[in-house]
Amino acid sequence: MLNEEMIRAVVHGFYDSIRDDDLIGPIFNNAIPPKAWPPHLEKMCDFWSSTLLRTGRYGGRPLPPHLIIPDLGEAHFRRWLFLFHQTVTRLCPPEVVKLFMDRALRIAQSFRLAIAFNRGESTVTVAPITIESLSDPHAIGSPKCG
Repeated sequence: MLNEEMIRAVVHGFYDSIRDDDLIGPIFNNAIPPKAWPPHLEKMCDFWSSTLLRTGRYGGRPLPPHLIIPDLGEAHFRRWLFLFHQTVTRLCPPEVVKLFMDRALRIAQSFRLAIAFNRGESTVTVAPITIESLSDPHAIGSPKCG
């Protein structure tokens, strides 16, 4: 059963993996100074707690910081989802994996559409990413969204 302890394990495990990732690690490490990581992790725990457990602890706006990242594209979202899926699969029972991934896929699609729109690109071609497409590591290097 999903609880705060599991959310904390997922958030910390996931961000440990992305900070070392060749593709998306530099994006996060450039945006978040070393001293800011502990508060960022707490904020992400609050986000997932609010999103999945409806605790109301997160009151932020997650999209705006992503809109200002230059060249954030399809490959980055696919890699983020791939690593997130690996983390939740390793740490959670199947029903909780589904809960996390359903929400993560919806968030990614919303962000991808907003980024394309914000850049003046067509949103018609921004098809949803599926879990099945993430199982192939070669699918991660797809072209930019939009």
